[in-house]
Amino acid sequence: MFNFQSGEFPSTRLRRMRYSDFSRRLMRETSLSPDNLIYPMFVIEGQSRRQTVDSMPGIERVSVDELVREAESLVELGIPALALFPVTDPAAKSNDGKEAWNPEGLAQRAVRAVKKAVPELGVITDVALDPYTSHGQDGITDASGYVVNDITVEALVKQALSHAEAGADVVAPSDMMDGRIGAIREALELGGHVNTRILAYAAKYASNFYSPFRDAVGSAANLGKGNKYNYQMDPANTNEALREVALDLQEGADMVMIKPGLPYLDIVRRVKDTFGAPTFVYQVSGEYAMQMAAFRNGWLDERAIVLETLMSIRRAGADGILTYFAKKAAAWLKEAR
Repeated sequence: MFNFQSGEFPSTRLRRMRYSDFSRRLMRETSLSPDNLIYPMFVIEGQSRRQTVDSMPGIERVSVDELVREAESLVELGIPALALFPVTDPAAKSNDGKEAWNPEGLAQRAVRAVKKAVPELGVITDVALDPYTSHGQDGITDASGYVVNDITVEALVKQALSHAEAGADVVAPSDMMDGRIGAIREALELGGHVNTRILAYAAKYASNFYSPFRDAVGSAANLGKGNKYNYQMDPANTNEALREVALDLQEGADMVMIKPGLPYLDIVRRVKDTFGAPTFVYQVSGEYAMQMAAFRNGWLDERAIVLETLMSIRRAGADGILTYFAKKAAAWLKEAR
């Protein structure tokens, strides 16, 4: 005879609820929609220009006019925001990265153009100096090559203010300098930008998954054999990530970011469980490139794998995901409705 005691087999068969599509849907714990996606874009000077990024198949650098066309398509797909990354002319790069806060700089012009054309689309700007420095580091260096924290923070404040004045909805400091969130928040408040949100790259690891991105923005050659170990986080650490997130929230961050994505989902879960704050993940260029290589070789199914990986990031606790698959994923999700 069967033992029909509550909670034991066969009175409890977990496969029963997996039997039909409708019951699987009814008990689904995590959802994924275009609302969860942010599309990172690389912008270049010129008109009607598109450049392929060899290490990121399917991704292009685009001029501002093409950026606006892309922004309009994102709205049609239901994607709520894009993240801008400018490709700076090498002639404009310097040790102090002063082009970063030029009111007529590429990033600032791109923000104004997008907000004029599609004001409902959220625009997130990268606050860091690496696209603008001649050495490829995220800050201003001393004679020994060390990135000096406090003077870099002063530069980041100027950069963030210039983005806010151009109309950016969200400024996203990705530099990992100490104290920069509080300094930027204070400057935004004093400048009347009380509703400009801060997305802090609070736990940004010194990862090897960033290489294709550095190719895309043109900082790889400047960085050369240098590294960012003395300001980005050690991949071995988790408790330190919680300290970083706590400090950024205390200083006025509205949202926090964990970067990279899939290899760091344990960090995402700990951050979400500990703080409950809006938590974002960047599925970075190396993650994208690896998947695209598998898809192009026929080793993995693109649609199935992309949606599964994005769902896994959501399941770990992410509210929003910066991903180069955003456009494709949004289209697939709309088809499935």
